Amino acid sequence: MTLRMSRGWALTVGGLLVLSAFALSGALRAAEPGFEVLQLRPNFYMIAGAGANIGVQVGVDGVVVVDAGSASQTGAVLDAIKKITPRPIRYVIDTNADSDHVGGNEAVAKAGQTLFLQGGGPGVPADFLGGGASILAFENVLTRMSAPTGKVSPFPVEALPTEAFRQPRKYMYLNGEGIEVLHQPAAHTDGDVMVFFRRSDVVVAGDVLDTTRFPVIDVAKGGAIQGEIAALNRLVDLAIPSVPIVSREEGTLVIPGHGRVCDQLDVVEYRDMVIIIRDRIRDLIKAGSTLEQIKGASPTRGYTRRYGSDTGPWTTNNFVEAIYQTLVKEKP
Repeated sequence: MTLRMSRGWALTVGGLLVLSAFALSGALRAAEPGFEVLQLRPNFYMIAGAGANIGVQVGVDGVVVVDAGSASQTGAVLDAIKKITPRPIRYVIDTNADSDHVGGNEAVAKAGQTLFLQGGGPGVPADFLGGGASILAFENVLTRMSAPTGKVSPFPVEALPTEAFRQPRKYMYLNGEGIEVLHQPAAHTDGDVMVFFRRSDVVVAGDVLDTTRFPVIDVAKGGAIQGEIAALNRLVDLAIPSVPIVSREEGTLVIPGHGRVCDQLDVVEYRDMVIIIRDRIRDLIKAGSTLEQIKGASPTRGYTRRYGSDTGPWTTNNFVEAIYQTLVKEKP
């Protein structure tokens, strides 16, 4: 089985991306159609088809999971991880608060084992976190997953992040490599992070990058077109293409929230598409066009066939409306 890259590259078994042998086992048959496990590096895997794409780093310290997928697929996800390694899950890192990213938090964390079983210091009991894996996220993710006073949370307490941070960059060192968790303000939402595994040279981008559609800019949750472009620019800066020896087809691998694995040039193309559409809509706003007139002008032309949709939870019109709503808020 091959994984097709945007410029027609076909990387077969033994190449850069290898479909692991266990992907044809019972874990695959038990999951939804499209469930796949891809080995991207010797110690790094991607699970696709379980909701959002899931990153899995393994090593002597245990397993770090980026996004837990949908709640309905946690059984298949855990079976797949067990086939990768017998070592315990230590961390779940949430890239945002969407249910297809955090729905599996509770089950995946409970299946893991905290690094603090012996007690992490004064006042930290041996059964810290109930003995399960830690769940790490930006503070806004915890806020959105929690219930306001008098309300009922859509998620059980056990699914909520146990470690929340507010600084732009959170880091740790596990399995022999540095892991950077990088907050992206006001992009898809106001709680997005990208996770950079420095030695593996893999970035898990979350829904900042979605190769299956136009980027979802959730204005109600703090998303904005300028923040989305800033996040894509940062992703371009993080990634390194396979130069000067392009024939090796190496370089940084980028895992999007949904869709195929990318390289830096794929992200550049996606970023440029978003900028072009943003600029078209901005020019129409400056010319005095209404939202309906802007939609009628088809500002996504040239990209609609590849990324657009007239149905589903995120349509082309939704994308145009989100850009319009955030641009009209800008100062003249």
